[in-house]
Amino acid sequence: MTARGQAAAPRRVCILRLSALGDCANVVPAIRTLQAAYPDVEITWIINKAEAGLVADIAGVECLAYDKRGGRAAIADLKRQLAGRRFDALLNMHASWRANRISLLVKADRRIGFDARRARDGQRLFVRERIPAVESRHVVDGFLAFAAMLGASEPVMDWRVPIAEADRARAGELLGDDAREILFISPCSSHTRRNWLADRYAAVADHAAQEHGLRVVLVGGPSDLERQMGADIETAMTTPATNLIGQTNLKQLIALFERGRVLVTPDSGPAHMANATDITTISLHAATDPRRSGAYRSRQFCVDYFAEAAARYRNATPDTLKWGTRIEDDAGVMSLIPVEAVTGRVDQALAAG
Repeated sequence: MTARGQAAAPRRVCILRLSALGDCANVVPAIRTLQAAYPDVEITWIINKAEAGLVADIAGVECLAYDKRGGRAAIADLKRQLAGRRFDALLNMHASWRANRISLLVKADRRIGFDARRARDGQRLFVRERIPAVESRHVVDGFLAFAAMLGASEPVMDWRVPIAEADRARAGELLGDDAREILFISPCSSHTRRNWLADRYAAVADHAAQEHGLRVVLVGGPSDLERQMGADIETAMTTPATNLIGQTNLKQLIALFERGRVLVTPDSGPAHMANATDITTISLHAATDPRRSGAYRSRQFCVDYFAEAAARYRNATPDTLKWGTRIEDDAGVMSLIPVEAVTGRVDQALAAG
């Protein structure tokens, strides 16, 4: 049903999606879809404090930041901010016990949650409506189904968030005057067992530099793990790389991707943030199913070894596993991905132009 088919356009909508960074990036097309159908809609987004740094300045969206480390005080603060408010709809896009608890603070005429395949942690007890079953496994298509429930059924596949000129200038300063096309490597996920091996990242980097003349730039957050991974990749490489790990905020990272040709990364926040740019993303999957969480705009370039992981660690196939299953209980799962599978994707991406 289109927006024109609705009896009344929603004026005030509350989205509940706390985390993670990649999932929050993938909510943006649903917001764009709602705004295209209902230009006057007021959207309030309850989101974790860290993830709010990515999306808090989207026009027409008010972010209520929740500090998950704040305990009862954080819940009380949210309660104060929501006091006296009522929404036409609550879109509960986060199936977790914490989100369920927070959803009780939201007063709304409609309370919409996930379909049976996507819901968990008793979410059905906290909503009155559920999105219809979605044929696609991808999280983006699940989020878009919430917009469709409100009559916004023409998807707007736009992940862009505002980037300040100062952040683009910072990206330019970091990259300098080197005019070569760039292969970015963002080697780490917050789920450490989704991370590939440093020596294999290095082999891909050397291939890109030696066979295609690409400049290799390492990016990521400031954690000790990420800094060590970057150092290990540099040590294993035979060609030089530019290591910018820990030197950018979220918006500056997107500004870097705007200047890149290819990104290699595991299933991670940057893989999904990069959808806001024209970069080709090669996301690496053995621990997770790319049909659910591959970089949406570059799905044809995903490296998919999830079936091999399902067979080895679950004696199953991807289709017999429950939707959303992650195979993160073995440190060696990502080693199923060979270097040649990734260099082959690099070659394909560059040949595609």
